[in-house]
Amino acid sequence: MILDFNSRHRVVSHMVFWILLLSVQLSSSNYYNSEQVSFSNNLMGDGTNLLAQISAAYFLAYFVVPKFIYTEKYLSAILYFILCSYSICVLSRLSVIHIEEPWYGTKPNPKETLGEIFTDIAKLVYVYFFRIFSVAFVFMLLKLLKDQLLIQKRTLSLEKEKAETELKLLKTQLNPHFLFNTLNNIYSLSLCSSPVTSTSIGRLSEILDYLLYRCNSAYVPVSGEIHLLQNYIGLEKLRYDERLKINFNCQVSEQVEIAPMILLSILENAFKHGAGNDAGEPVIQIDLRASKDLLAFKVINTFLIKDPVDADNIGLSNLTRQLDLLYPQKHTLLITQTENLFTVDLKLNLA
Repeated sequence: MILDFNSRHRVVSHMVFWILLLSVQLSSSNYYNSEQVSFSNNLMGDGTNLLAQISAAYFLAYFVVPKFIYTEKYLSAILYFILCSYSICVLSRLSVIHIEEPWYGTKPNPKETLGEIFTDIAKLVYVYFFRIFSVAFVFMLLKLLKDQLLIQKRTLSLEKEKAETELKLLKTQLNPHFLFNTLNNIYSLSLCSSPVTSTSIGRLSEILDYLLYRCNSAYVPVSGEIHLLQNYIGLEKLRYDERLKINFNCQVSEQVEIAPMILLSILENAFKHGAGNDAGEPVIQIDLRASKDLLAFKVINTFLIKDPVDADNIGLSNLTRQLDLLYPQKHTLLITQTENLFTVDLKLNLA
């Protein structure tokens, strides 16, 4: 919140910082010197001191650090810092002698010549340097901290935009892939004037309605994904006779929300590399369990041994990348192949 305010109102935030600092210094001076020194004199002394602190702070934060430290010109940074600190301390001493003390009614000490002012290094360091540059260093550290936070915020924003763009790209790769397969199925049915063609078109219409209008958000109710799976299964079963056996066990104790299209990717893979390539009696076993903190989805399909499944096909490759983006460190995806069974076991931590 403070960072956002500073970004939108830089001048105001800087003025507030220095006014607060002046108030703290003035209250401290009044506490210790109120009986000996008037408020106007304290204001004059703290005000001129603040001007030196402001000069030192901006010189360090906006000149030395960006121009020499960030560019790794450390020797130049040291030289400029020494020259600047010396000049500011001398000017601060001169302002005390020729502005503050006359304001207080004190005449300048004739014994303190201009040469002595410039050469009295001990007084410049112990009386002026630490008082002025202690505040300047704090201001510089706050500036560096703010810059670092802005860099982190910008980096996170860019990473988020990159992840969202990549997710959109992955979905555009997946959806046309699914639609291409489905339209081929309907085309095959229409060629033989199958009476179930209209049924398959109706199921496809429901699937398109879901894909286009109901799963545009990052997360959707699991009930919608289950209905999508059921429509997809019904659509695919139209291609096969009784030789295809599908068992779909669904146990949902809590209506949780998950990322869309993930479950369909796994099921589509089972049909493509299982039932689609098995001329015998293909079997697909589907188990879905959902509770408040966990969703488990396992699909087991048979396949021909002579035609092994490529686990790096486009569906599962996209799925793996989507899970890494949507559920980092909160998912497990196990893909196993034994004899003529191919298993994809997904668990999502929803807590």
